[in-house]
Amino acid sequence: MSLANGAVASRTEPVAPAAAVMLLLATGAGLSVASIYYAQPLLGVIGADLHAPSWLVGWIPTATQLGYALGLVLLGPLADRFDRRSVILGKALALTLALLLAAFARSVHGLLAASAVIGITATLAQDFVPAAAALAPPSQRGKLVGTVMTGLLLGILLSRVLSGLVAEHFGWRTMFVAAAGAVAAIGIAARKALPSFPANAALRYGELLRSLATVWQQHPALRRAALAQGLLGVGLSAFWSTLAVMLHGAPFHLGSAAAGAFGLAGAVGALAAPFAGRIADRRGPLHVVRLGASLAAGAFLAIGAGAGLPAAAQLVLLAIGTVVFDLGVQGALIAHQTIVFGLDPAARSRLNVVLMTSMFLGMAAGSGLGSVLLAHAGWLAVMGMATLSALAALGLQMRRAR
Repeated sequence: MSLANGAVASRTEPVAPAAAVMLLLATGAGLSVASIYYAQPLLGVIGADLHAPSWLVGWIPTATQLGYALGLVLLGPLADRFDRRSVILGKALALTLALLLAAFARSVHGLLAASAVIGITATLAQDFVPAAAALAPPSQRGKLVGTVMTGLLLGILLSRVLSGLVAEHFGWRTMFVAAAGAVAAIGIAARKALPSFPANAALRYGELLRSLATVWQQHPALRRAALAQGLLGVGLSAFWSTLAVMLHGAPFHLGSAAAGAFGLAGAVGALAAPFAGRIADRRGPLHVVRLGASLAAGAFLAIGAGAGLPAAAQLVLLAIGTVVFDLGVQGALIAHQTIVFGLDPAARSRLNVVLMTSMFLGMAAGSGLGSVLLAHAGWLAVMGMATLSALAALGLQMRRAR
């Protein structure tokens, strides 16, 4: 009897994956997603090296993020149809090649094309997060997804620090070569350590793509999560995509290493991701979403309000604000993923595709609009847009409460 009960328990409440597997998932997510962000602190250096105007170089992050959104739609659903481990290996190889293309680009147009391919193949990161959700017991899903998201978020934030330092001492091309080696290594490790993930959907590829519209229509909670996270992505990307250019000019005149160093401040917020997952498990994910959107709006508002302060005071305010808004945006993302991963276990990859596509479309819009606003209206206008987008996300989820 006890053996039978144990068998039932193992089916309804699977054992949490080993720490080594969780570390691999978190590292893989971080190294994959970092590929999208290495270029951001390097835009000034890249523009000078390739003799390209700043407005054209400013489209490199936009090309990457649009590629990421496209890759999520076209490649993200594959893990619902095929073994996720095989999908991870194929994407790791493709991303490695794309990073090498960027490293050896000879013109800004070539780098723009390579950046779009990097974005498409860096959707590898989003295969590690649903893998954690699939392996996790339901009672620990928020915590374990938060753990993998810590790796992903640290990859986003520390990528800027690392790329700034590497470019300062070895050149920007070296950064892309090193990134290609890191992704290749994680692909080899994943092949050896990850279990197989049986496919949950017996749909053909075209049917998988069409089913994205079906899951969007079926789940109001998914629609709210996707729209709110997309709005938060607008402000997040507007800040990071314009920060290096803003710091490069008066009154700061700082290089790529200084711009990348702000990623260290943002990393403090990323480290809180597992705590956001635990709070979502205990108090409900919507509580975390509302708190996160409030923190982001307040931080963006404070950074914009400090634009007239002396340079040293502005830098301090930037560092503090970066901690706060990254904590808010990333905490909201953890909570939104906790919501959508619980909607339909057989469609986790597609649910994640919808959520993350919305976020990265918002980020692509934030990059493009942020560059235009910075060039024509200044930093204060960029922070104004970021504040309004965070308030809109908060209003959307507060409207759900009423």
